[in-house]
Amino acid sequence: MTGKTDQSPAQRLRLNLRQLEVFVATARGGSTRAAADRIARSQSAASSALADLETSVGVLLFDRIGRRLVLNENGRALLPKAQALLDQAGEVQALFSAEHAAPLRVAASFTIGEYLLPERMSQWTALHPQSQVRLHIANTRDVIEAVAGFDVDVGFIEGPQTHPDLVVRAWRSDELVIVAAPGHALAGRVATHKQLSQATWVLREHGSGTRQVTDAWLIQNLEQVNVGFELGSTEAIKRVVASGTGLACLSRYTVAQALEDGHLVELRTRLPAGVRKLATVMHRDKLLGGATADFLRHCGATVPRMATSATAR
Repeated sequence: MTGKTDQSPAQRLRLNLRQLEVFVATARGGSTRAAADRIARSQSAASSALADLETSVGVLLFDRIGRRLVLNENGRALLPKAQALLDQAGEVQALFSAEHAAPLRVAASFTIGEYLLPERMSQWTALHPQSQVRLHIANTRDVIEAVAGFDVDVGFIEGPQTHPDLVVRAWRSDELVIVAAPGHALAGRVATHKQLSQATWVLREHGSGTRQVTDAWLIQNLEQVNVGFELGSTEAIKRVVASGTGLACLSRYTVAQALEDGHLVELRTRLPAGVRKLATVMHRDKLLGGATADFLRHCGATVPRMATSATAR
């Protein structure tokens, strides 16, 4: 037994996981200094690892623009494969550790993150006490960016946005309802199109999935929409409307408790039903780990077979 491998010199691996870790961190942070902060290494070590990687693959992976490093076409091609290798290496490492694999990284738009996922996360944690879920809540546009940039493993969105690098799959349906304070002039009656067109509306900010669908629904059916307030929080909208200021168009999930408590009332109108699809979003080049795939199934979401690693099947 000689101890030699069967690989020829040209076939032997020239890359290592540390180099790929620095590369992915640099892609996310835009500099080796930011990468060093992310992975707790010195900037000189990060710069050296990145230089060694580019030497090993024989191409530049970033365009140097001032002090920033911006992925070029080579870097964009490598990023999903590098992230997948790092994810799988983390799973392998966890096989022989008493600790669970790295926490699940999930991003969700506000309606889903604040009203639909908390209960499911609680149930998941009860069933898998060693499995942590890190939930980032933002508007739909930011969730899309987080998934596209590999900052999270999977996203839940409520708007019609998409991205060429992502796969969006229907998850469940949601209904939009128009609500007002119990003492509002339109409460307890059937509001006409004209009355709704003349009313003051309290809506979510641009970039919100709820706002996108609301705009499409109301503008299609009303002569005009007078926006008096644009707020970045559903809870803030409910409080403003409950005080008697204007009408709101929100997900039924978000107002169910307020309707039951009598803080808000649902307006009756002649508008067609406002129905939208909630969805999951994943990067088309990312292999989902076993825990992430299981969490999606726990939430009632479909997991594409091609998107799962061997440990998930």
